[in-house]
Amino acid sequence: MEARLKQKSIVTIDMGGTKILAAVVNSKDGIIARAKTPTKSNSGANSYIKSLADITFKAISNAGLKKSDIRAVCLGIPGSVNPHKGVIGLAPNLGLKNFEIKNRLQKKIPFPVLIENDVNLGALGVQKFGVGKKSKNLLAIFVGTGIGGALIFDGKMYRGTDYIAGEIGHMIIEENGPVCGCGKKGCFEALASRTSIVRNILNDKRTKKESIIGKIVPPGEKIKSGALAEAVRKNDKIVLEHLTNACNVIGMVTANACSLLNVDTVVFGGGLIEALGKTMLPIIQKSFNKFVFAGSAKSIKIIQSKLGDDAAIYGGVALAEEFLRIKV
Repeated sequence: MEARLKQKSIVTIDMGGTKILAAVVNSKDGIIARAKTPTKSNSGANSYIKSLADITFKAISNAGLKKSDIRAVCLGIPGSVNPHKGVIGLAPNLGLKNFEIKNRLQKKIPFPVLIENDVNLGALGVQKFGVGKKSKNLLAIFVGTGIGGALIFDGKMYRGTDYIAGEIGHMIIEENGPVCGCGKKGCFEALASRTSIVRNILNDKRTKKESIIGKIVPPGEKIKSGALAEAVRKNDKIVLEHLTNACNVIGMVTANACSLLNVDTVVFGGGLIEALGKTMLPIIQKSFNKFVFAGSAKSIKIIQSKLGDDAAIYGGVALAEEFLRIKV
């Protein structure tokens, strides 16, 4: 521990819809300690800010560190944010809109507060500590409950005019397609996320008789990525068919994005990819090869992130360096 105390750290907080996860991290030791707490839905803004402050101090305590060892707190937020003003535009899963989270939290803790979209933060982690280290121009696509994206050009995060660049999940792929959580029809997310795959499996008239998913997941419980992976391992043809359909869409959308952007690396992450990457990536690659403009595909690597949920945690280190010129 004495050696660690010489290296300053930050706290990164992943603000999920069901849990808040905080981790003390630096580039030398990696993740030193973690703390988590359930997200209290509809508990009110003051209660939520208190939860963030409490989890920050809990993580520092778990690491055996002092407040003076911490240089910043970085928040990964599932929604639109303005990282310069520290304001959440809209985070539907958290019930927060036009929320000045930086100023509110800053009053509760003695550290600089930074905020970023969670997928952007994950992409920064992949670029600085993961498989994207050698990438100059990177597209990150995280597939899970929804589909998120992030863009890094010339080694720097591209956030767009209104800080919402990378929302690949809400590109319209099928006019009058399934309704997306955003309210529009036919979004990429509505066609290829875990949510859409599960919906298609449950709506398939063959599922009751021919799929084993009902034996894996008790009635009334959510079908998560792990259950889909187990069904695929047991060669469930219904599950594999709908997963393949989603992968074909993912490959096509990725090809279109790369024809436009000419990145050198596409990194896939997220819960579904983490559970089923070995099955999905070859199908995605085949679809990608079919649809991509040949000239755009010369130098592209399509790879899976190996950092899992920790990608966003590590991304906090890069965010602190970008905004505060702090190296930890």
